Formats: sequence, C-alpha cells, structure tokens
Amino acid sequence: MSDGRAENGLAGLREALARRAALARQPRPEGARAPSLRLFLAELASLRRGRPKPVAVEKSAHPQVVMLLPGFGAHPNRMRPMADALAEAGHSVHEWGLGFNFGPNQHNFAYLMRRVGALARQHRNPVALVGWSLGGLFAREIAQRQPENVAKVITMGTPFSGDPRNNNAWRAYQVITGHAVDKPPIEVDFAIKPPVPTIALWSPRDGVIHPRSACGWADERDRAVSVRCTHLGFASDPRVVAEVLRQLDLPD
Repeated sequence: MSDGRAENGLAGLREALARRAALARQPRPEGARAPSLRLFLAELASLRRGRPKPVAVEKSAHPQVVMLLPGFGAHPNRMRPMADALAEAGHSVHEWGLGFNFGPNQHNFAYLMRRVGALARQHRNPVALVGWSLGGLFAREIAQRQPENVAKVITMGTPFSGDPRNNNAWRAYQVITGHAVDKPPIEVDFAIKPPVPTIALWSPRDGVIHPRSACGWADERDRAVSVRCTHLGFASDPRVVAEVLRQLDLPD
C-alpha cells in the first residue's frame, strides 16, 4: 500500500511540474503589452534601497476600519510602513490574515470573505480594503460579492483592466499558482467596477504592471490617481502612503 501511495504521489508531482512547465512556455498573446525592460530593471534596483522615509501623519477626520492585502508573492510585513502610518492617523488597521500571497483558491478566498464580514460586524462599520497589485484583485472581488461590508476599495498597481498578461509577472504567477492567469480557480470578472467607491492608484514608472491595466477606464473605477513610484514601492513609498491616507479621508 505504501509503495502504491508513493508511486501515486510521484505521478502527481510529475503532472504538476509538467503543467507548470507548459504554463511557463505559453507565448504572450499578440497585442498584450508590458512595461519596458528599463522600468523592470529599475524595480530590481529598488530592492537595494534602504527603508523608506517616514511619512508625516495627521489624525484622520474620518477614522475607518482598514484591511491591507499584499501583492503576489509578498508578505504583509512588506506593507508595515503603510500599516503603521494608517494606525498613527487613527485608523483601525488589520492584516489580511493569510501570510504570503500565492494567488487565489476557493479556500483562501472564502476565508477572506468571512474575515471581512467578521471585521465589519465587530466594528459595526464596513471595511476599507487597500490592495497592492494582486491584493487589489482580491479586494475588488470581495467588494463585488459583499458590498454591504466594504466601505471603499483602493487598489495600488492592480492589473484589473485589459489583458491579464499586460505585465511582466504573468509567467511567474502561472508557474507558482499552477493555473493560467486568465483562468483563476474562482469565478471572477475583475474589470467590473464594484458597487462601492473604487479608487485606482497607478504609476507611469511601474516596471511590472502596464499603467493602463492599473489605471483602468472610467467605467471600471470611480477615480484614478497617478503616483510616481515603482511597482514594489506601492507597499511603502511615502507618496503612496500619503495618497492612501488622503483617499481614505475623502468623502464618497
């Protein structure tokens, strides 16, 4: 019996590796666009920089319950500077509770739905969702499904518009998750604007996500705001943190 289980396990591993190899070899579709190599190399260079400068924070006139959702392959600790600034401003800040973000599946998405609902009930107020890159896709879909529990959505460098291969990360995403970037294991349409205030922060200096995908079109979000930072900088750049604080305080 043990030999049979081992053989089945090896067969399953070989199948998974073959599937991921095939996903890695997929060609970029004609017409799909990505940031230039120069911008992508600038992202790598940004990793060598030290901790970002702290943000001068004023108390919020409208403190909110806020959940931060990290980008693909990132841990919530990457968003610690933003979390600290939002907390200093008086917001009640919460992590998403799933550790590293390795893509959606039925289990982790259901967990997030329950967590947002629980936070809204606990605080007796809807939750503002602030999602970096892939985390913003989670945020948009949660708001689609339970708008009564979401105050607003702020995405940062999130590829919600156009071809999901309009970026420099889709092959890595497919290899790690084991599914095609346009065929996630949950039923979604990320381009549909959630029925809550939806703000898209995007950057012309983004070396991972094409700016048009992160900016979107008028019917896909309520506001689009340009912030000059790298894609990796969305997690902690003082300019981004200041803009998130501003957007949280804006009445909608």
